[in-house]
Formats: sequence, C-alpha cells, structure tokens
Amino acid sequence: MREYASVLNSGSKVIGAEQHNNHSAVEAVPQELSFSLYYRGSLSSCNYACPYCPFSKTVDSRETLLRDRQQLEQFVQWVREQEQAGNRLSIFFNPYGEGLVHGWYRRAMVELSHLPHVDKVAIQTNLSVKLDWTTDLNRSKAAFWATYHPGQTSEDFFVGQGMRLHEQGISFSAGIVGLREAFPAIRSLRARLPEDVYVWINAFKDRPAYYRPEEVTELQQIDPYFEYNLRDYDSLGQSCLAGQNVFYVQGNGMVKRCYQDKRVIGNIYRRSLRDIAGVRPCGMKQCGCYIGYIHMPDQPFADIYGKSILERIPTGYIHHIDR
Repeated sequence: MREYASVLNSGSKVIGAEQHNNHSAVEAVPQELSFSLYYRGSLSSCNYACPYCPFSKTVDSRETLLRDRQQLEQFVQWVREQEQAGNRLSIFFNPYGEGLVHGWYRRAMVELSHLPHVDKVAIQTNLSVKLDWTTDLNRSKAAFWATYHPGQTSEDFFVGQGMRLHEQGISFSAGIVGLREAFPAIRSLRARLPEDVYVWINAFKDRPAYYRPEEVTELQQIDPYFEYNLRDYDSLGQSCLAGQNVFYVQGNGMVKRCYQDKRVIGNIYRRSLRDIAGVRPCGMKQCGCYIGYIHMPDQPFADIYGKSILERIPTGYIHHIDR
C-alpha cells in the first residue's frame, strides 16, 4: 500500500518494441497497481438475532435478495475485467447481515479466489453455513473474519467450524464483541482454538468508560491488540489510504472513501479506479472502526497485520499464555 502514492499518477509503461519496415512499434500496457475493495450490496438481513445488531431484525424481501444477487454478479464480472486494466485487487465482503447463507456469495468467493489478479478475497461471517464448498477455494487467497455470537449458536459448533477451516489450511480470525456477559465465552474460545488462530475482541463502545482497568488487562492478555480497538483515533485532516487505494463499494457501484464518510467519490461502472483514486485526507473527527483506522498510514497497523490486514490476522501470530 505504501508504495502506491508514488505511482498513482503514472501512466502506461513501455514493455517492448519491434522493428517493422524501419518503423518502431511500441506496445504500452497499464502499470500494475494494487487496490483494496470493501464490498457491500443490498443485503441487510441475518440468520442470527443478536440484540446489539440492527440487522438481526431485518427480513429481506425476494426483490431485495434478487437485487443483491444481481449486484454481486455484476461486481464479479467487473472484477474479471480488471486484469486487462492492470489492477490487482484485494476484496473484502462485509454485508449488512450474513452473506454466506446465500449461494451467490459462496460462488463469488470461490471464483474470485482463483483469478490471477485477485490477491485476496475475504468475508465477514458468523460461520453458520456448511463448509463443504470451501474445498473449492484457493486456500492461498481466501480468508474468513469469523464472529462468534454467544446465545445464537453453541460454542462447540463455532469451534468445530473454525477447526474445519484450520484443518484445510484456510486462514481465519475469530472474535467476539467484548460485552461483559461474554467474558466467559471469550476465555473459553481462546482456550479451545489453536494457538495460531488470532482471537480478537471488539471493544464495546456504546457506553463510555465501559471497562474497568482489571478487565482491560485481562482482555489484553487474550487479544494483545485489544488496546488499539479500545480507543478512537483523531482523524480529521489526517492521511488515510481510503479513497487513494482503498475503496468502499456499494452494490450499485458507487464508491465512498469509507463507510463513515457519506460523500460519493465515483462509480466503478462509470469510471476507472485509477480515475477515482486520489489523495484524500480524512473528513471525520474520529475513527473508531477497525476497517477504517487500519488504513491510516501514520498508525502501526500495516506492520502489525501485513498482507492479512483485511481478515484481521497479525503477521506471524501465535498466542502465548502467561503462566
């Protein structure tokens, strides 16, 4: 990501020339650039009913589901075409709800994981669906951000799903919203998953100063990066890769800097990513969401997460238990 700015405004590069009848024929191709895309279609329903989530109470109509499917199929077709444009893509699906219960998300994950110009395809999921389809994934490119919701499924089931991914060599992180009543589940989940599976904790920020100091200490021992999620980041006017080589794409193709910033900066079906891309300092006072603040280059997250920043897996992560 960091080297992107230096080539943002570069044009095509000459890759070869042949002599024909004393005339030089020069073939030009676009210089290869890398972009990260967060995709969210019209889906807004979930098969779980978590009390803190607004989408758990939504039931999508057939029309909405059809629109979501058509949007995703159009997006996948657009992704296919980006190879010719010289664009390398990392894609993260984070729908308002659970995507993998719908076949079009599973099919998209499989196909995109095998495209040569797609470096990563990941999805935010509750892991509630059967995982037999994951054998068709390109394991070197596919990844999962899996959230455990105590009260909506059993711990045995969630851990079993995670172990199926682990046994296949498919990368995933697992985590829980850090509600106080979820602390026993957090401890148990960390104890049961392999030590090379990162267990994250999303700080509960709806109530100011929610955690006592001793609770922060315990959660930090389970998730060594919990402190980074616990805080909000002063971001107004600060440098951010959002809108530069990180884009938040809606189902109709509209592009925003990020989900907090409501301004539309383009549409992938009308303009190229290279035309949309530009250096855009953050316009929000604060950023408190992982999928936002990780793209602030003055913060340490690129070094912490490396190539697994989308699926939230620290580089070389191994959980060490203090004894």
